[in-house]
Amino acid sequence: MNTPHGQSPLLEGRQVSKNFGGLAALSNVDFAVYPGEVMGLIGPNGSGKTTLFDCLSRVQEVSAGQIFFKGSEITHKKPYQVAHMGLARTFQVIRVYRKLTVWENMLLSPQWGKITPSQLFKPTSEAIKARARELIGFLLLDHVMDLKAGNLSGGQRRLLEIGMALMPDPDLILLDEATSGVNPTLIEEIKDRIRTLNQQQHKTFLLIEHNIHFISDLCSRVFVLNYGEKLAEGTPAELMENEEVIEAYFGA
Repeated sequence: MNTPHGQSPLLEGRQVSKNFGGLAALSNVDFAVYPGEVMGLIGPNGSGKTTLFDCLSRVQEVSAGQIFFKGSEITHKKPYQVAHMGLARTFQVIRVYRKLTVWENMLLSPQWGKITPSQLFKPTSEAIKARARELIGFLLLDHVMDLKAGNLSGGQRRLLEIGMALMPDPDLILLDEATSGVNPTLIEEIKDRIRTLNQQQHKTFLLIEHNIHFISDLCSRVFVLNYGEKLAEGTPAELMENEEVIEAYFGA
């Protein structure tokens, strides 16, 4: 599968399906994310968005279908293996170490792309410390660097989680509801940071998001899930004129 410009997908799903007992959470979902783009994934609650992220990051096994990353099949790889390949994610419920400081969180974040598990128990290298300082500054968290994560606002914790995902310098970041529980000012900061990472550092993103303005401002393409099936794909403007999408997402 190629774009008109001849690019191969960075991440691709072919007929991805996931069943929980007799319930089909995903059914024959096809999609592709290309290098350097910000792509959105939307759909009503329960449509299978986070389940798809779980399958892509290998937290969940797929029931059928194939997943490819950088041209290699990762369908049955372990989570740490795809992380090592350069795929990172955040979660719908923010996952940070609440009793540790921002600085400590950054140093303890998964770093499979840079070091082996055994090296996690060795003294932190100056290179990793420099990377942490760079990201803390970039994410505008330097003024709270010594605060425990549990004392941060929801938006600051979300920025910290994004920073932790960025520590191993991944090629693709899966962001699950980055604006959930975040005040409008920090939503704009998160949007600006994602745009900068995409345009200046060429990071590729796949975003699950309910904030349609956030998606419209950032994403060149969006695909829609409904009842575990792919309903539509197109630009944000095209989808906002698609009657099936409007009915599924907003109600008739």
